[in-house]
Amino acid sequence: MNNTENVTITTANPAPLGLLGFGMTTILLNLHNVGLYGLNSVIIGMGIFVGGLAQVIAGVQEFKKNNTFGATAFTAYGFFWITLCAIWLLPRFSFGDGLKSDETAVGWFLLVWGVFSTFLFIGTFKMNRAMQILFGSLVGLFFLLAIKDFTEISLLGKVAGVVGIFCGSTALYISVAQVLNELYGKTVMPLGAK
Repeated sequence: MNNTENVTITTANPAPLGLLGFGMTTILLNLHNVGLYGLNSVIIGMGIFVGGLAQVIAGVQEFKKNNTFGATAFTAYGFFWITLCAIWLLPRFSFGDGLKSDETAVGWFLLVWGVFSTFLFIGTFKMNRAMQILFGSLVGLFFLLAIKDFTEISLLGKVAGVVGIFCGSTALYISVAQVLNELYGKTVMPLGAK
């Protein structure tokens, strides 16, 4: 006698939360990169909680949805934001005194994230155009920031800031599009064909 039971788990789409966390935090940091304001608690707070924790939560939910791409991307970029905030904050504490990273170290940090993002960008060729634009601009952002840190050419930071604002805005657009398209049961905000 077989006493097994099939259980169907239905949960909401976690991607809009992850995209929102990534998008809003990326916009705020890159407003700093273009020179509108200095690095401050708004960026760090958003980085830890919205860019960091919200994306990790979305990533864990994507694991439950059996979405390897979403799980990997959201969890990884969530921890990217938490790590970036730690890089900024650790040297400010007595136990982190002397641990401040120089531009070369940060350049390598950004470069490896650019390489990782390149591989995810290749994965978006199986997705909609909006995701391709998002990850394409993210790759450009990471490489521009890395080159800026290696060369100390400040203009590259401003160019990267513009690319980052575009990248973050694309993520925010996709987030809202997924919510509204699902809510209305039709394409309210197009994402582009696969």
